[in-house]
Amino acid sequence: MNLDFLAFGAHPDDIELGCGGTLIKLAQQGYRTAAITLTQGESGTRGTPEIRAHEFEQAARILRVAHHAMLDIPDAAIAETQLNKLKIVGALRQWRPRLVATVHWQARHPDHIHTAQLVRDAAMISGLPKLDLSPLPHAPGEVRTAPWRPYRVLYFPERYEVPINFIVDISETFDDKMRAVRAHESQFHGANMDKFGAQQTSISRPEFLEFIENKNRHWGDMIGAKYGEAFHMRETLRLDDPVAALGEWCVHANP
Repeated sequence: MNLDFLAFGAHPDDIELGCGGTLIKLAQQGYRTAAITLTQGESGTRGTPEIRAHEFEQAARILRVAHHAMLDIPDAAIAETQLNKLKIVGALRQWRPRLVATVHWQARHPDHIHTAQLVRDAAMISGLPKLDLSPLPHAPGEVRTAPWRPYRVLYFPERYEVPINFIVDISETFDDKMRAVRAHESQFHGANMDKFGAQQTSISRPEFLEFIENKNRHWGDMIGAKYGEAFHMRETLRLDDPVAALGEWCVHANP
C-alpha cells in the first residue's frame, strides 16, 4: 500500500496532539494517511495498555486514518538500537509513505528525543536495497525486498520553541482534532477521568488542554487563520514557483 502521510508517535496521544488536525484535513482532501506509535504507553501513570490501545483505536477513527498500529518498543525505554530502527523500516516499507511526520527531538520526554532520531535514521536506511532485515523474523517478503525512502521527514514541536518551516491551517478540523485528543480519556481532563485513578499528571490538568488550544491559536494567528499546526524540516524547502506558492497566502491575507 502506498500512503501519502504517515505519522509516528512515541506514545498513544502524541500524534493527536502534534498533527491530528493535519491528518484529518489531509484525509478530507483525499490523501491516504496512517498513525503508528512506537510503544503501547504501558509505563504511563494513568491507564493500562489495554485501555490505551482502545483509546488509540477510537482516536484513529476520528483522525480518519487508513491504518493505525502500535509497535512493541518498550515505553520509557525507547533506545536508538538497530532492531528498533528496523521495526520502523518494516512499517515504512510496508506502507510506503510519501511524507513522514514525528515528534521533534527538542522534547521533555526522552522517548520523544529518541523517537525523532529513530524515525530519521529509519527513513534513510529504509531506502537501502542491501539492508539486512534478518533481525525481523516475521517481516513479510515485500518488506525485505522492496526498499522505500520517504520524500521528507517532518517534525511537530511540543513545549519548546523550535524553528518553524511551515504551518497548516487546521481551523476547520481543530474541533475534531480535540475530539481525537479527548478520546484518550485516561490521560486528559474530562468527565470520566476519575475512573482511571486519582493520581494526576502534568497533562491531566485542565490547563494542559488550554495550552494545546492556545498553541494552535498562536500558530494559526501567524498565518492569518484561527488555528494552525506547525512543522519543522531539516532540509531546505524547494519552491519552483514562489509566486504560486506564496501568492495564494497573500490573496487570503489581503482580500
